[in-house]
Amino acid sequence: MFRSFPYLYDGDFDYEAHYLRSYRDTPRGVLVVAKDGNRIVGAATGMPLRDHGDAAQMDTSLLPPVPEIFYFAESVLLPMYRGQGIGHKFFDLREAHARGYGFAHALFCGVTRPASHPMRPAGYRPLDAFWSKRGYAPVPGATAVFHWKDLGQTEETPHTLQCWMNHL
Repeated sequence: MFRSFPYLYDGDFDYEAHYLRSYRDTPRGVLVVAKDGNRIVGAATGMPLRDHGDAAQMDTSLLPPVPEIFYFAESVLLPMYRGQGIGHKFFDLREAHARGYGFAHALFCGVTRPASHPMRPAGYRPLDAFWSKRGYAPVPGATAVFHWKDLGQTEETPHTLQCWMNHL
């Protein structure tokens, strides 16, 4: 799913398996899975921001104190399952989990790509409206820079992601 626009991520199975173990090994981490029978069709993750490696790539000076923030890292769902309320359920469950541990804020980062990007599919709709309806808003000036290899590339390159936050 991360191979799709806007991520265009050319990932590595071993890296991803190691990465997902960080949620299993973080006491307050959460992994929410959507299944159709025995088939996994989507997943959403989260953990305290201070426990997540991505925090090192963020300028947290524009954010509330890091110990108050629960970080929603991934939220992916196969296209045929979208529009059925599963994305809302992913947010509901992660927000409840974060509140249960006393976190005041939820934060995630969304990759930014120009509207003129050559791999942007016709009819692409960003998720900004969905996130806004859930009460999330971009934090002005708060971005993160993550490095990954895009599809068709041979080297990792920097990618800017916008931080979005909601008060829990």
